[in-house]
Amino acid sequence: MTKNNFPKTKTNLCNKIALAFSFILLTAACKKTSLPQDAAAPKEQVESQSEVTGDFTTLAFNSPIKLFDGGSGVYHSYRIPSIIRTKKGTLIAFCEGRVDNNRDYGNINLICRRSTTDGSGWGPEILVKSTSGTWGNPTAVVNQSDGKIWLFMSYNDAGLSQTGENGTTKITQPGQRKTFVCYSTYDQDGNVWSNPVDITSIVKPANMVWDAMGPGIGIQKRFGSTAGRLIIPAINRNIYSDDNGSTWQYNAMPGGTSEGTIVERLTGVLMRNDRGVGSTEFYRYKSVGGIGTSWSNFEKVTTLPDPHCEGSILRYTDSPSRILFLNSASQTTRTAMRIRISNDEGITWPTSKAIPQNGTGNAKLGGYSSLVKTPDNMIGALIEFNENTSDSDHSHRSIYFFKFNLAWITQ
Repeated sequence: MTKNNFPKTKTNLCNKIALAFSFILLTAACKKTSLPQDAAAPKEQVESQSEVTGDFTTLAFNSPIKLFDGGSGVYHSYRIPSIIRTKKGTLIAFCEGRVDNNRDYGNINLICRRSTTDGSGWGPEILVKSTSGTWGNPTAVVNQSDGKIWLFMSYNDAGLSQTGENGTTKITQPGQRKTFVCYSTYDQDGNVWSNPVDITSIVKPANMVWDAMGPGIGIQKRFGSTAGRLIIPAINRNIYSDDNGSTWQYNAMPGGTSEGTIVERLTGVLMRNDRGVGSTEFYRYKSVGGIGTSWSNFEKVTTLPDPHCEGSILRYTDSPSRILFLNSASQTTRTAMRIRISNDEGITWPTSKAIPQNGTGNAKLGGYSSLVKTPDNMIGALIEFNENTSDSDHSHRSIYFFKFNLAWITQ
């Protein structure tokens, strides 16, 4: 287990807080602040996880918005969504902008769009990272203590790929697939991003060849002695920070899965829900444990069929406990998107509803996804869209934003 020192920025946190707090509280706050900020966030407010603030009886399903339209501009395709809600209440939707085709290699940029209106309207595309090469697997997490948004990503040269297909060179050496991280401060709120920093040697095992962050979202622990810890799921491990992102390290997990999701139970125990691997095991796989303790071996969840694709998981409320899970609930196709609710901390998933297809003909909704709880207590979902399933090797890919409430799922 190793650590790195991440670049820090100049702060005026104490000066900001001094306007509103006494000298005693100010002194305590300064002692606890390990990551200086360009501009100070307001005092942390505990996010409401109760059902009392939302309308849980009236059905609501908003018209889907094509947030990233493949083939309409610079990018042939958009894939691999991630969405978070900032401390200010802004929704930020990330994805890969694939320049030349819809494949997992070549020139791929990371971009985002912002909404300050609960997802009803969105600003223009913002370039997070653009150079030659493959920048992908966006995985974001928000630090609620200072408002900083961390974005992890995977990188390799444009001529490399996981399988060596179509004239690319197969990735066979540990140093060919890298991990980078960047951030946006509370005041920047996703409008501006730092230059990504290579932290591969710190957060990736030395002999690991292929790697992938998430993709999707990380979490910040809210329960137990390690509350405040930032966690990013990655293949065979969790990347984490206990000092607001100043340093990062990793915790190894049992192997046997691919792209991962993570959620915290009310006890502080963590649960991974991952994509399976192998030619016959078309289900989700679960492991339960904790960083610094141990993890159970991944076990097949037979109630969660999956076509070897990414999924997304999100805690929606604490009291009563509700965890949401979204994937293509099929062993053969990515176009059967279904949202599920667990009331027992991810043990069972008795309630579910299919996300309606909004395509016609060979244009179909389905694939990778990402979930968020919107500021108005509804559920936001980014979902991939294949513009022509009859020619998936060459078709344009897009991403839709869906918004609905709990009542729509349960009634």
